[in-house]
Amino acid sequence: MLPDGLHDVPPDRIAAVVTSLEMKSRPAARPELSGPWRLQRMTRPEPDTYRSLYGKIGDEWIWFSRLMMSDDELTAIIHDPKVEVYGLAVSGVLEGLLELDFRTDGEAELAFFGVTPSLVGGGAARWLMNRALELVWQRPIARLWVHTCTLDHPNALAFYMRSGFVPFRRQIEIAPDPRLQGMSLASRGRTPVLATAS
Repeated sequence: MLPDGLHDVPPDRIAAVVTSLEMKSRPAARPELSGPWRLQRMTRPEPDTYRSLYGKIGDEWIWFSRLMMSDDELTAIIHDPKVEVYGLAVSGVLEGLLELDFRTDGEAELAFFGVTPSLVGGGAARWLMNRALELVWQRPIARLWVHTCTLDHPNALAFYMRSGFVPFRRQIEIAPDPRLQGMSLASRGRTPVLATAS
């Protein structure tokens, strides 16, 4: 456990407060808007196809974990029969990502969830969450969990709580800053780069 007070983060690292949330039964579906949205199963997606959608949604929020993986590491996850990957399609173009991980018996992880910036605030995320909850709770599970962090959309934590998740853990994550490793991730000034690539 970290003692109270400030703790220096090396300039080549990035830090975030991570909040984990869970639900242990299916909540009532939240009212949703209708839209031109369709849920599309991505069966055994190619790593580049997956990364393209992942980046389209997460670059602004410095999503980087899947970008740091080799093709083999990523494929081992997204091709696992107990992992389901879906895209939110709008007029045939994927604009959202839903990844459900059932690899732990009796539970599911909402591993990745998001929509592109153009869909934020328009009801697509709520629609996608309702589809996620339908998919998850038709399984014999006792728990669904997700985590978000301070690098994510500023409304993400509140969105998950409105969707029925309850926070149960807070952690500090420190990792190599991916922007110093040649990854063109946006920061929008929220998380400035403190070092330069060597």
